[in-house]
Amino acid sequence: MANVRARIELMVGQKSNIPAEMLSFEGLETEKEHVAVVFNQADKHQSTPLVRMHSECLTGDVFHSSRCDCGEQLEETINRMSESGGIILYLRQEGRGIGLYNKLDAYELQSQGMNTYEANNHLGFGDDLRDFKEAAQMLEALNISKIKLVTNNPKKIEDIKNYGIEIDEVVNTLAHVKQGNEHYLHSKAAHGHKLNFDK
Repeated sequence: MANVRARIELMVGQKSNIPAEMLSFEGLETEKEHVAVVFNQADKHQSTPLVRMHSECLTGDVFHSSRCDCGEQLEETINRMSESGGIILYLRQEGRGIGLYNKLDAYELQSQGMNTYEANNHLGFGDDLRDFKEAAQMLEALNISKIKLVTNNPKKIEDIKNYGIEIDEVVNTLAHVKQGNEHYLHSKAAHGHKLNFDK
């Protein structure tokens, strides 16, 4: 059974001006160091908090890569939760579960014309190797069984439900289109992601 290991206060966001708490865990399924970032003590004061399961993306989250929209989705969620409260489960599942080096290999194939899914498949991986069991364990450690899920990805909805978490509402993020990621976003849309390119 998972438990909260540590809970520390810090300021987050692009200007480091949004108060939050970062939680570590023990007793998760694997040794991966997933964390939760909690806004407005949502785990203590909201019966159905806003939750985003955000998989680590070094290239997008840290270096603001033009190839994806991960950093923009994360920043959008931070700003939203700074007002409404909520919880980001930051999951160490780089590259939809294939790891950083394999993701960079996939980038090389994408530069040759493959889309993100074709590149992963060419390397011998499935479309999405992520598993969200530990996300459910993290929520259970916070005594949360019902959430409003921030996602455009139907796989996340299905997986977290299968692990016993009830979804009260699905909240989509924006389609963060920029030079270099149009092909990537349209590939995700073709694989079922709910993206509104009109906004």
